[in-house]
Amino acid sequence: MAAGFLDERFPAEIAFGASGGPERRTDVVTLASGREKRNARWEHSRRRYDAGTGIRSLQDLQAVQAFFERARGRLYGFRFKDPFDNSSAQAGAGVSPFDCEIGGGDGAATAFQLVKVYGAGANAYARDIAKPVAGSVRVAVDGVELSEGADFTLDAQTGTVTLAMPPAAGTEVTAGFEFDVPVRFDTDRLEMSLTHFEAGRLPSVPLIEILPST
Repeated sequence: MAAGFLDERFPAEIAFGASGGPERRTDVVTLASGREKRNARWEHSRRRYDAGTGIRSLQDLQAVQAFFERARGRLYGFRFKDPFDNSSAQAGAGVSPFDCEIGGGDGAATAFQLVKVYGAGANAYARDIAKPVAGSVRVAVDGVELSEGADFTLDAQTGTVTLAMPPAAGTEVTAGFEFDVPVRFDTDRLEMSLTHFEAGRLPSVPLIEILPST
């Protein structure tokens, strides 16, 4: 059976209590002088979570087990709502079509990848968003919001926005959106015990982000 992707979201009420976040790989070499040389091994961060901390009841345990079986363990990926980072907007604010710059017009291109931008200036980090939430995406060109369906279409499986007309050269294309993280289980075995659960010991349910193959 080949690997694939289930276009389903991991139970949101369990994801809300999950722990985890982004991971990077950096080589740090300490020289004889005490100074350091640092080199980034990964261009992009990769997120890891433990959904076990979100389990609060026997029903939650059963829901995770059922999802694990549908995903065939590590075989299939699925959507996960990161409780800490799931929108282009700042915490507490609504999505705006001006949240993130996703490209610039050249008079010919019509396809733009959704990205979330962290920070500003030379050290800003642009993260590709591959699993936007359908119905949440708002797009603007040169400060004017567009209408989904009439002015642009969204591929919710890749995060690509396609405009009906190519933006003029020099114009700015911006977007706002909610999004999920594509993840998979990082284990082929779930260790569950009612005795441990009733004693307050939660099972570990490790999840890891699936990065694009390109």
